[in-house]
Amino acid sequence: MARPPSGLTHLGKPSTLPASPGEAVLDRVPNAHPDTDYVARFAFPEFTCICPVTGQPDFAIMMIDYVPRRWLIESKSLKLYLNSFRNHGAFHEESTVAIGKRIVQLLAPKWLRIGGYFYPRGGMPIDVFWQHGRLPKGVWVPDQGVAPYRAR
Repeated sequence: MARPPSGLTHLGKPSTLPASPGEAVLDRVPNAHPDTDYVARFAFPEFTCICPVTGQPDFAIMMIDYVPRRWLIESKSLKLYLNSFRNHGAFHEESTVAIGKRIVQLLAPKWLRIGGYFYPRGGMPIDVFWQHGRLPKGVWVPDQGVAPYRAR
């Protein structure tokens, strides 16, 4: 079994859920292929945050695509960070953009896009999209694969 790189907060160690996104620690690991442009995708189908007005839960699918430079995000720390929103009061737009900006600050990727596909509450779904940087020429990025909401 490979040993995790030293200095990581969560990988290979017991971890608890951070109380808030501000308390969450995101870890990064070196990109083994910094000379190659490719897309890494994280699909998080069970994202939850709290409406800051009503206190009701909001549910979403978060899709994160990025083209790395020197760093990759460590997935366990990302899962804990995303789960830390479950008791955090924030509007859909605030949550989605804040997640994207935090990852960009940590990794400085060539390109990143995040899609927050929120389920309807009060009869209206809200989808939020944010992008940073330019997609390198010749890089294939599939559709995020989340269908637009249709009434049942």
